[in-house]
Amino acid sequence: MTRRDAYVCGIDAAIDVVGGKWKVLVLWALEAGPCRFGELRRGIPGVSEKVLASHLRELESDGIVVREEDHEGAVRRVTYALTPLGISLNEALGPLGAWGRQHLLDDRSSHDEVSDHAR
Repeated sequence: MTRRDAYVCGIDAAIDVVGGKWKVLVLWALEAGPCRFGELRRGIPGVSEKVLASHLRELESDGIVVREEDHEGAVRRVTYALTPLGISLNEALGPLGAWGRQHLLDDRSSHDEVSDHAR
């Protein structure tokens, strides 16, 4: 059985690729363009070096991120960038981010009011 055969629907496949908090934040950080590892780590507060490296490898193996090495001069420079598949995934995540901004941030006060009434 291949990994693809294990999915029940498209949501399964998407969640498998972006599962967890950090992968989605990596995608958002790379939306602005290629970044070096240190730039990504500084741009995603709270992520550990180990978790970031692991997630970048997974996103690369899923074809979402490409790792590019530049050997100009004596220093090896590695950057990460979104592939066309990664760009399309980021576009698909856009409405989810908009939903979060609209409902979770705006509705906190209404949830607090409901909780106050329940007490």
